[in-house]
Amino acid sequence: MGEPLIGKEGRVTGRIGPGLVGEVMIPVRGGVEAFYAHPSDPRDEFTPGTIVVVVEYHPPRTVYVAQALG
Repeated sequence: MGEPLIGKEGRVTGRIGPGLVGEVMIPVRGGVEAFYAHPSDPRDEFTPGTIVVVVEYHPPRTVYVAQALG
């Protein structure tokens, strides 16, 4: 992927939580793409609509996310 994902914000579209592989939509390359998502802290849980930030990226389509601030 040409542009870095770490630090980008996205919107949760599939519940993310312990033992779950969720989904997050992230703006990239002039559009919005879906990525498989895991919580960066395994105790965290995010419901659809939550805004998260990418803290780790594993190509091609997996990200680890945390709650976006403010």
